[in-house]
Amino acid sequence: MLDMKAAQQTFFEESSELLQQMEDLLLAFEAGTADEDMVNGLFRAAHTIKGSAGLFGLDEIVRFTHVLESVLERLRKGEIAIDPELVSLLLASGDQIGTLVAAAAAEAEPDEAARGRSDELLARLQAYLPTQAGNPPVADVASAPDPVSASGGGPLGADTWHLSLRFSPEVLKMGMDPIAFIRYLGTLGDVVHLETLADALPAFADYDPEACYLGFELDLRSAASRQEIEAVFEFVKDDAQIRILPPHARAEEYIALILELPEDNARLGEMLIAGGALTRRELDGMLAAQASEAQGGQRLGELLVHTGMVSPPVVEAALEKQKQTQDRRQAEARSVKVPSDKLDLLIDLVGELVIAGAGTQLLARGSHRVDLTESAAEVMRLVEDVRDAALRLRMVQIGEVFGRFPRVVRDLSRELGKDIELKVSGAETELDKSMVERLGDPLMHLVRNAMDHGFEPTDVRLEKGKPARGSLVLNASHESGNIVIEVKDDGGGLDRERILAKALERGLVQPAQTLSDDEVYQLIMLPGFSTAEKVTNLSGRGVGMDVVRSGIEALRGSIEIRSRPGAGTAIRFCLPLTLAIIDGFLIDVGESSFVLPLDMVVECIELDAGAEAQHSDYLNLRGEVLPLVRLRELFRVGDKRARRQNVVVVHYAGRRAGLVVDELLGECQTVIKPLGVLFARLRGISGSTILASGEVALILDVAALVGAVTRHSGKTVAAVRAA
Repeated sequence: MLDMKAAQQTFFEESSELLQQMEDLLLAFEAGTADEDMVNGLFRAAHTIKGSAGLFGLDEIVRFTHVLESVLERLRKGEIAIDPELVSLLLASGDQIGTLVAAAAAEAEPDEAARGRSDELLARLQAYLPTQAGNPPVADVASAPDPVSASGGGPLGADTWHLSLRFSPEVLKMGMDPIAFIRYLGTLGDVVHLETLADALPAFADYDPEACYLGFELDLRSAASRQEIEAVFEFVKDDAQIRILPPHARAEEYIALILELPEDNARLGEMLIAGGALTRRELDGMLAAQASEAQGGQRLGELLVHTGMVSPPVVEAALEKQKQTQDRRQAEARSVKVPSDKLDLLIDLVGELVIAGAGTQLLARGSHRVDLTESAAEVMRLVEDVRDAALRLRMVQIGEVFGRFPRVVRDLSRELGKDIELKVSGAETELDKSMVERLGDPLMHLVRNAMDHGFEPTDVRLEKGKPARGSLVLNASHESGNIVIEVKDDGGGLDRERILAKALERGLVQPAQTLSDDEVYQLIMLPGFSTAEKVTNLSGRGVGMDVVRSGIEALRGSIEIRSRPGAGTAIRFCLPLTLAIIDGFLIDVGESSFVLPLDMVVECIELDAGAEAQHSDYLNLRGEVLPLVRLRELFRVGDKRARRQNVVVVHYAGRRAGLVVDELLGECQTVIKPLGVLFARLRGISGSTILASGEVALILDVAALVGAVTRHSGKTVAAVRAA
């Protein structure tokens, strides 16, 4: 049966995409980029939302969007010019449509506040329209130059539009309700007459309850244009025969209509008379003329050309346009929307397949059969290909998150009275969709905080010799198998002494304690920490940066802060590309197994006897000082130490460290399993995995290990380098 809930959910999703498209176009207008296609894109987006809302009986959305559409129609015709005030109004109108759509998605009526906001915006939109919401009176439509005048005769019929609707039997199964289209026509005018035709109904034994067999003949009194009426059927035009006759149409048009329809000609003529489209005398006269001219066998397209209603070049242009539309739809058909929960299930199953494949490969090696080992290796290779393909399905561009910030920066700039320009780069960088969805809040806090605290007022910037317009940069890039996201501003930078004084005041650091710049800057990430002199509606409560830290750590990422007084601040996130399956490097410390992300491993070397004897915290690696992390001591592994120690050199965010281990076991497929809430604050471990043997191995958090060892050994390394 027809699932209207699913169709409605599709409408909500598409409306969100269209509203975002409108916002992007309006922001481009404000930035000075404008062309005819952009104006048409605005109109099409608003019109599509209105038409879809009408199909589902969402009258409040239709009421509001109709006026907005009328303003955009005038903009498209060049009757009004776009300016910053109109852009602001259209942006606010898009937000209001989003509010109304959200209420509809929650199956709730808009509250009084939403209705009041709608009325306020509609009043402002009406200022851009002439009387009757921008629609010309009916007389204008009837008296407008009609292309049928080229046929040489006078007009016939009443001042109503006549529509003949024949839907395909499959239209209901496709999620379209014919009655909804007729109901929506009522928003464009008055349906003065409606006839339902049941001639196509089959015998009872052949009847399909999910098929549509009905046709409709109706007369509509409306000031709408033909284009507006045709647009009502935009979503069903390929699965229906829609014929529209204008008020006072030509005789040839009525003849073509009667000849084209499958029902009895005499009966159709009676319907035209009953609806007031024609009088009895007009119908008899034109049928007699038609019979005398022997044109009854002409098809509609030939008749239109023959009578002069359209010219051959127009027909050719229409065919070319139809071909372009078909090509576009074929291109769209190559993409399939899949619910994210189905993708999540696929990734989970692929993860289990990886584990099972590794176990099979281990058993095959133990059998010492060459053919079985080769077969298992081939299966494992295919499993890896399936894994990579499945992970790529969940990869989306970071631009999906970046796209929401131009509007945020625009609105907050005006609210704060600052001139700030947003620059976005690397929006095409891809990462796991589950991570993209969780990056929105941390980035939002950083952007708002930078605009409120980071940028100086315009007069202060000018005094410092800076450009009046501040620059806020959002950048994303790939680095060593990770994604790096940077939020950078050219504001005043972080005040190190002020941060340190606040930390001393709150007892977060001791007076005798010596902290590096990075350690001081990391203090702003602590819960409740704020140096703001007053609380605003944007910041000052010491909550935002704590949200940033917890959000990034939940994604197994790290945060790096760089700042120069008077020159600005840069905050970098380093994140893994995916949270599901990775290539790992297996190591042993005693009888405990650990896994390192393979893309963070630089090389493996043997720990020389001299360094082992000295039990040093660093290693001379080809003239470079390499800090060491002894995993046996860090994790308190009490097993007997191996006779020979090895060092795995890892890198993260431009820094290197060496992990001292007992055995190097090589590469492995690693399916990441979360540790659970109990181990949420465990440092140095980011997850677990199941090995081919069925044992559990812990996945090392290289970012945390490298960060800790480089901070704590910074003084030692500096002393060694100086020596």
